[in-house]
Amino acid sequence: MIDIVAGMTDSPLRERLRKALPVAMKARDRDATTALRATLAAIDNAEAVTPAEGVPGSLAIEVLPVGAGATEVARRTLTEQEVEQIVRAELAERETAADEYERVGHPDRAEKLRSEARSLATHLK
Repeated sequence: MIDIVAGMTDSPLRERLRKALPVAMKARDRDATTALRATLAAIDNAEAVTPAEGVPGSLAIEVLPVGAGATEVARRTLTEQEVEQIVRAELAERETAADEYERVGHPDRAEKLRSEARSLATHLK
C-alpha cells in the first residue's frame, strides 16, 4: 500500500530516478547506482518535517504522546522544481568534488564522480 501511495505523489523526475535505479543495478553500473541512491535519499530527507513548535521537549511520561501512531505526521510534498533543485545540487556537488580531486592529483576519483554526475544529468530536462 505504501508503494502505491508514494507512486501517486512522485514527481516525474523522481519517478524517472526511481525507475533508473533497478536498471542501473541490473547493469552493475556502480557509479549510476551510487548517484541514484544518494539523490533519492536526499529527496526523501528533504521531505522530512521538523518537530512542531510548542511540542514539549521533555521526556517525562506525562507529556509524551500515547498510542500507536500518536507521533506520526505527514511528510512534506515537494514540488517538481524542488526535486529538480535537489538533483542539480547533487550533480553540482559531484562536479565540484571532482574538480577538487583533479586539482590534488586524484584523477581516478575525479572520473568516478564525473561519471556519477553524468548519470544524474541524463535525467534532467
